[in-house]
Amino acid sequence: MPATLSALAAFNAAPAGEAEEELRTCCSSTAFAARVAAGRPYGDLAGLLAAAEAAAGALAWQDVLEALAAHPRIGERPVGAGREAAWSRQEQSGVGGDDGGDLRAALAEGNRAYEARFGHVYLVCATGLVGAELLARLRERLGNDEECERAAVRGELAKITRLRLVKLMRGGE
Repeated sequence: MPATLSALAAFNAAPAGEAEEELRTCCSSTAFAARVAAGRPYGDLAGLLAAAEAAAGALAWQDVLEALAAHPRIGERPVGAGREAAWSRQEQSGVGGDDGGDLRAALAEGNRAYEARFGHVYLVCATGLVGAELLARLRERLGNDEECERAAVRGELAKITRLRLVKLMRGGE
């Protein structure tokens, strides 16, 4: 049985609390984890991903904020030894490089401006993006109104959650 199917079978068979804990490494919202875990068993990865997308889309804003609290700022090295921290380091690997600190300083300044404007951490699906792209997106989103930005945050959270669920079902890569 491929790793995805065996991981999905184990996830389907896990006690609710264990399944929710696994899901919170993908999206740190308690409501998200409870809703997706309650939908088990899933017949395939596509079904799990569809349920996760629906659950993420149905989150109250307070639940989105709970999920955001687990995300490090873009450009700051995630700390910790857990799966979520390791995934954050992978996702932000494009920020690296030694540009004399100019990029990291610009990201730090942008993060401060964003948090002052919107009251929460700037969230973007950083996978596959380099630091300059992340900074450009941050600066662009600073021009959003509250409603538009909340929609952008929800979209980015859903992308990150999807990528992490796929990793989880592939054995936690």
